Amino acid sequence: MPTKEIVSETESKMKKALDALHDELKTVRTGRASTALVENIKADFYGTPTPLKQMATLATPQFDMIVIKPFDPSSVKEIEKAIKSTDLSIAPVVDGKIIRLNVPSLSGERRTQLVQQAKHTGEQTKVGIRNIRRDANKQLEKQQKDKIITEDDVAHGKKQVDDITRRYSDKVDEMVRNKVDEIMLD
Repeated sequence: MPTKEIVSETESKMKKALDALHDELKTVRTGRASTALVENIKADFYGTPTPLKQMATLATPQFDMIVIKPFDPSSVKEIEKAIKSTDLSIAPVVDGKIIRLNVPSLSGERRTQLVQQAKHTGEQTKVGIRNIRRDANKQLEKQQKDKIITEDDVAHGKKQVDDITRRYSDKVDEMVRNKVDEIMLD
């Protein structure tokens, strides 16, 4: 595999790691209601665990409330049960065919815990990015050992991989910083 392909594959893997971090940070609660908090909670829908976003209309009519309106009103009890089984610490209020979630303001202590959670998730992503870099460098060295690419190609490839790693690590830091600001300001 030529150097260009290794570098391209490395960047693709790092982008996926960044996308996963983005999805993970969306689920970290802030003081504001966001449908992202519940959209991937899985409820039993005719025997199949199904994300809420596929079972119901999710809305935030107020900054502190999420409204869930199931497409099939008979699934209200299953959705309620699924929400109660999460670590959201929000009690669902069933109102006929809809479910309301009142998102309370966060205490200072809870904000600190959520900030630590966001930072930890970011750090885990950076470890993953560094592992991707290590694997790419090993691939480059193996290519040189097998005499497929030259020493100069390896050096150039490693420099490109390091630049990509730095860029994605900076993006992780920025995403975490934005989430921390969001948690602390709400």
